[in-house]
Amino acid sequence: MKKFSSVIRRVLVILTCLSVAILAVGCGSQNSQEKTVKVGINNADEAVWKVVQKKVKKEHINLKIMEFSDYNQPNTALSQGELDINAFQHRFFLSNWNKAHHTNLVAIGDTVIQPMTIYSNKINSIKQLKAGAKVALPNDASNEARALQLLENAGLIVLKNTHKKLPSTKDVQTNKLNLKFNVLDAAQTAHSLGDVDIAVINGNVANAAKLSPKKAIYQEKVSQQSKPWINIIVANKKDQHNPTYKKIVKAYQTNDVAKEIKRVYGQGAVTVWNSKF
Repeated sequence: MKKFSSVIRRVLVILTCLSVAILAVGCGSQNSQEKTVKVGINNADEAVWKVVQKKVKKEHINLKIMEFSDYNQPNTALSQGELDINAFQHRFFLSNWNKAHHTNLVAIGDTVIQPMTIYSNKINSIKQLKAGAKVALPNDASNEARALQLLENAGLIVLKNTHKKLPSTKDVQTNKLNLKFNVLDAAQTAHSLGDVDIAVINGNVANAAKLSPKKAIYQEKVSQQSKPWINIIVANKKDQHNPTYKKIVKAYQTNDVAKEIKRVYGQGAVTVWNSKF
């Protein structure tokens, strides 16, 4: 009888040990399971997103950074499921994209405002601009409108009163210098500086081209009216409450990321989640 009880005790001990081992392995595999998320960004933002990537790694999120050089591919890739999220555009651009392409992409987090700037390789001041000067503008509807409004604020043109639509070059009412507009893909505006007198360039494009905001001859002022130009993290509408994506937004909106944005962009970007304007 004693021998039988001893055998039972040994069996129970073995079963207990096996249970603990299985539980430990199960817990370990659960913790080690990473969720992969593909984010599409403008190539100028790589250093910023590397900080985010490192932060979310601690939460078992494998953030894959996919770089794009234009303003069309990231939304196409997102809507077709090749990306999970993207971060390159402002609210106005997204709104127009959805209307034009019948997509259902939504903002899930704010990032920065990047003031639009006017650069030149030929003059040092707006006042030096001569009649018939060539001006490069981005060609997408929202950024073309923004660029024209910047030219108006600089005193170079006057636009028609267009409340119901975004202004285009057709809506220039007064053009005393008879400026010649070259409408290009946004990513090409910086490369056009050798061919034009001035170029109106988005902040991330200027940064990718190594153009310092200090050398801009005119810069957009950030104010309450700048809200449509807030840059955003975007997902498909069905994923707008995805808890993993929310963790990525939270990781972006931190002091570490704000410091990296300041290092990369200097005066060329204003973080919006911790700023008042």
